[in-house]
Amino acid sequence: MATMFKSKIGLELVIPLGIILIGTSIPMILDGAWPGLIIVGLVALFSAHMLLTTYYVVDNGMVNVRCGFFVNRNIEIGSIKSIKETNNAFSSPAASLDRLEINYNKYDSVMISPKDKAGFIALLKSIKPDIEVKLKEK
Repeated sequence: MATMFKSKIGLELVIPLGIILIGTSIPMILDGAWPGLIIVGLVALFSAHMLLTTYYVVDNGMVNVRCGFFVNRNIEIGSIKSIKETNNAFSSPAASLDRLEINYNKYDSVMISPKDKAGFIALLKSIKPDIEVKLKEK
């Protein structure tokens, strides 16, 4: 049975993006620069689409990582070596900086941000108990 985990949406990404979009829109509104406003609107819609369509599905021994129409990656759970908590800001299919880094195969990794990190980890560990988990101390 497939289990879907939605990405956590972090204010640390949404607020700066909102400030930039609103900050660039105000001068355009005052100057009547409608073509620029259309571009800003399209960027806002694209950003919202990416934030709202980022999720992770665990099914049939695989983790499917989805982020809009750009990322559709399948990871075999059997190839996962470790999962660790991170706040790394590098680009990844994660809508928050509260992330998990999944190391798989020999040198591959992906950072994701499931809302239910504990449930996600527990499900993967129930399938492959020897996954090493490194959580930050609270």
